[in-house]
Amino acid sequence: MSKKSNRRRSAGVAAHQAPAPAKASAMTFESFRMDDAVSVLDRRDTLSYLESWHNGRWYSPPISMDGLAKAFDLPGPHSSCIRLKVNLLTQHFIPSRLLTRQEFRKWALDFVSMGNGYLERRSARSGRALELQHSLSRYTRRGVKEGTYFFIGDPRNEHEFASGSVHHLIQEHPTQELYGLPEFIGSLQSALLGEAATIFRRRYYLNGSHAGFLFYVNEESISEVDANAIREALRNAKGPGNFKNLFVHAPRGKPDGIQIKHFSEVAAKDDFLNIKNVSRDDVLAAHRTPPQLVGIVPVNNAGFGNITEAAAIFHQLEILPLMSRFLEVNEFVGEEAVSFLDYRPLPKA
Repeated sequence: MSKKSNRRRSAGVAAHQAPAPAKASAMTFESFRMDDAVSVLDRRDTLSYLESWHNGRWYSPPISMDGLAKAFDLPGPHSSCIRLKVNLLTQHFIPSRLLTRQEFRKWALDFVSMGNGYLERRSARSGRALELQHSLSRYTRRGVKEGTYFFIGDPRNEHEFASGSVHHLIQEHPTQELYGLPEFIGSLQSALLGEAATIFRRRYYLNGSHAGFLFYVNEESISEVDANAIREALRNAKGPGNFKNLFVHAPRGKPDGIQIKHFSEVAAKDDFLNIKNVSRDDVLAAHRTPPQLVGIVPVNNAGFGNITEAAAIFHQLEILPLMSRFLEVNEFVGEEAVSFLDYRPLPKA
């Protein structure tokens, strides 16, 4: 046999053994996702309190004051714990010549929720203090020059307070000493986790996937006419009163010839309740607030214990120390602007 014939036969064998090109699939796949959830406070804001910068006139806070103000509305017990402390403080506060109950309440809310509380002393020409006015922590800034403060609520018209006229109540933090940081700052990540779980579950239901299913038919006894009838019956099941039953008669059909496959298995995998419970417990621990005082329902038969005793301990360990902090303004104005009533225990349950 010639070399030419050998080459021709080898080429033929190679061509015969070459795999056939794969056929293009008739099925198409597409991935999608729901819209991204927007959190009220980005994690970078809570981790960036390393140094206070200034623009030559005032220092920038170590954490976003706007972010803290928005975090007040996080789902869960966060705002309830803050409101509870402020309500108890206001209940025991004794209004004075310099400070009204309304101004004290705003000042206390700022201090507990933002870690900073500002009061402006307004004086007569003689230098005698006339009144104390609250200034929002969200927009009040400490000046570079000692004793100066600015209000920057309107960027086009910043207001500079008279030197030495602002009392700054600070919740100290080891990272710096110019601004305060709230005590619950470490639990914000847990609160944000609970918020993310709530947003995910809400978007999951709004998306409608929890109610959808795949009606899979692999039954030879069902003709095209029967399939069209089933399709029409499913269409008519939508709208008001859509919880309807569907009957399919398939004599001598296979057990798995008709299947309904739900899309909602993810509902059992996101561990929603555990996430919410852990997030809630972290927030309560950070605020050091008994759960029964903010309306938390116990999940066991034992409950949370005596609410009267919990309220008394909470007042002793949390409210009294807070009261002592607000008394600091008396040294600033030189007279008793803040004082409180003695604690009256609740009737025994």
